[in-house]
Amino acid sequence: MMIRPAELAAIRAGTIDLAFRRWAKPRVVVGTRMRTGVGVIEVTSLEQVSVSSLRAEDARRAGAPSLAALKEALAARSDDPAWRIGLAYAGPDPREALRAAVPDPEEIATINARLDRLDAASSYGAWTRETLDLIDRNPTVRAPDLAARVGRETADFKTDVRKLKELGLTESLAIGYLLSPRGEAVVDAALPSPRERAPRESGTPLPRNIGAPATRALRAVGVTTLEQVATRSSAELAAMHGVGPMAITRLRESLAEQGLALAGE
Repeated sequence: MMIRPAELAAIRAGTIDLAFRRWAKPRVVVGTRMRTGVGVIEVTSLEQVSVSSLRAEDARRAGAPSLAALKEALAARSDDPAWRIGLAYAGPDPREALRAAVPDPEEIATINARLDRLDAASSYGAWTRETLDLIDRNPTVRAPDLAARVGRETADFKTDVRKLKELGLTESLAIGYLLSPRGEAVVDAALPSPRERAPRESGTPLPRNIGAPATRALRAVGVTTLEQVATRSSAELAAMHGVGPMAITRLRESLAEQGLALAGE
């Protein structure tokens, strides 16, 4: 179920708790939990409705500007039933805490056993340590470039990195990846001594939904966190090639979630 970034932020804030969709059959059930950019969103209710029965309160709770706008959005695919979906913020993504949890030797042994099983099940062969090492040595490098370095298709490479992310070993950035503290501990445990790495950026990472062009433009001027974005004005951002109106809107939304704003706002 796709939910726009602004709606996700509003669900987290509690100002939106409904969504409406045209589906031939339900794509979620009550209790479905979706991991999103703002944390976990849970489906709290699901019912088929007639568009004619909707009221202004439904539009308000769904974040639509008006009842007419909500009905217009549901006018497409009118042969499919309309569904009223209750939504609620269910807390942060549990992988965030997992990534920060540095494992002890016993946990590392358990993780390594899991990595061995992933390697054994892969038609590519042993890929887990290769991929962890590749990301560790090339943080923030685009997935297609990383995949090319080991002769893999980008889609397959991304699928495998997501498996490592599920174990709390990697973090997805706006461009590329980074080993989590948990992933670094697993890699270091297999080395004669811990690997020297650049200091980890302090602050809130740039949101992934601003797009690669905007991310590259911000990185080019040394802006890699939301706290650094907050020192810039909207005019300064708009003057950067690659930072368009949509990226600025999403930066504003992400800043607001952290209690921040652009300079002068």
